[in-house]
Amino acid sequence: MKTSHKVAIGVISSMLAFGAQSALARDLTIVNFGGAAGEAQQTAFVEPLQKQKNIKILNVPYNGELAKIKAMVDTNNVVWDVVEVETADLSRGCDEGLFEQLDWDNIIAKDQLIPEAVHDCGMGVFVWSTVMAYNGKSLKDAPNGWADFWDVEKFPGKRALRKGARYNLEFALMADGVAPKDVYQVLSTPEGVDRAFNKLNELKPHIQWWEAGAQPLQMLAAGDVVMSTVYNGRIAAANAEGQDLRIVWNGSIYDLDYYVIPMGSPNKALAEEFISFSAQPEQQIKHAQSINYGAINKSAIDNLDEATLAQMPNSPQNAEHALLSSYDYWADHGEELDQRFTAWSTQ
Repeated sequence: MKTSHKVAIGVISSMLAFGAQSALARDLTIVNFGGAAGEAQQTAFVEPLQKQKNIKILNVPYNGELAKIKAMVDTNNVVWDVVEVETADLSRGCDEGLFEQLDWDNIIAKDQLIPEAVHDCGMGVFVWSTVMAYNGKSLKDAPNGWADFWDVEKFPGKRALRKGARYNLEFALMADGVAPKDVYQVLSTPEGVDRAFNKLNELKPHIQWWEAGAQPLQMLAAGDVVMSTVYNGRIAAANAEGQDLRIVWNGSIYDLDYYVIPMGSPNKALAEEFISFSAQPEQQIKHAQSINYGAINKSAIDNLDEATLAQMPNSPQNAEHALLSSYDYWADHGEELDQRFTAWSTQ
């Protein structure tokens, strides 16, 4: 969804400078990916807790640099208290000792949350999804799933996919008739991987690749492609600007972003209080109503209005035929499949 990173020497000095400037300026520092997602967290979590506790909470954007957290931990100068990370960085950072182990007794009863939101080092804060989208102004017959995405006779024109192996192999297998629940079982065999690449071969002449999250929206709006994969949270913003982009939830792939506490945070207790606050039903409902990402609190999901649920990746109706991305699978096979994909895409 965002980026991956390596440590740079300059990071350490920048963190020291940031710490000197900000150590006395805040009671708690929350770090996230900014943009609409950061604004939703500000509205649903930061401002209400500030008011409730009469404290100063800084809401700081970043680009997902795990290297910055590592620099802080290595220099014992941790000035970030709660950080939003993606699934891959959650497990990696936990394994490398960059994140505190959460004391779940101070957070929330685990059974109040969806199972995938619970981790030793982090708590899922929302669910996001990669979906198929099309332009309702130019495509009158709605596609129903990945088989239609591959059907260039019924739906002539270019398709856009994010350039990379991850998700495209899953989409290809679903286009070839594999049920979402069986995708990773099939991909776990050499024959299954070959099957996915063979299916991608069928579509290859009709693909335009995208790399930045805004690109598929631009392609759809301009009519450069008739369908595209896209991050679901971006659709509402585009439609608010006059577009008519529509989501096909069948076969979508969803994942979570998590809150973690960098190892050595001097504000661990207050950080856990913030994470606990963000998990409460009222805050989760407010967040889901602020941006089209899914709630992680079961009670919040049960009490959301129908209009919000219709745009939420893990609502009962949208999750029924969706696939939870497997971090374990991509941790085990990602490097080899990325290499194969790169070779395939340049042939």
